[in-house]
Amino acid sequence: MRQTELRLAMKDRRAIEATRSKGWHMAREVNRAHILAALGRQVPEAQIMKVLGVGRTMIWRTRAAYLEGGLGHAVVDMQRPGKPRRYKTEVEARITALACSAPPAGAKRWTLLLLEQAARAQPAMAQISRESIRRLLKKLPQTLAAADVVCRGTDRGIPAAHVRFVGLVCPTSHSRGTARVPG
Repeated sequence: MRQTELRLAMKDRRAIEATRSKGWHMAREVNRAHILAALGRQVPEAQIMKVLGVGRTMIWRTRAAYLEGGLGHAVVDMQRPGKPRRYKTEVEARITALACSAPPAGAKRWTLLLLEQAARAQPAMAQISRESIRRLLKKLPQTLAAADVVCRGTDRGIPAAHVRFVGLVCPTSHSRGTARVPG
């Protein structure tokens, strides 16, 4: 098996030793630092794989990342973009404002069905689903529940013991059943 050669700069050796011995680092980062230190000492790949429990491709990728972008590129995880947001902040704000407004005539409070119907009446939100509205409002469950804004079609409320008051999103005249966190 061919040995992967790597020459580390003295500054990089010190940084690698600091990563391996001090501070709080993710396990992957420490493993990569161990790999670079071992490669710098000419430790055979088979021994690195056996001791660290990593595959050959991880060794090769760590070495390639070091040669390509330096120590920071090889050791630290790059942030990933994640899934893009489906609805913009403006739509979220409109849904929240709609939920905070007075319910339609004949309704005591907003239900998800009523919110869906009212949202779909607006041109910018013609395709929004009930589930999307539920997920958007779920981000603020304590404040909306504390303000007694949304319910699921029945008149069951959330007991005060299960509600943590973090501040109202909607200015309401009634705030029954809210529990305040001491402090």
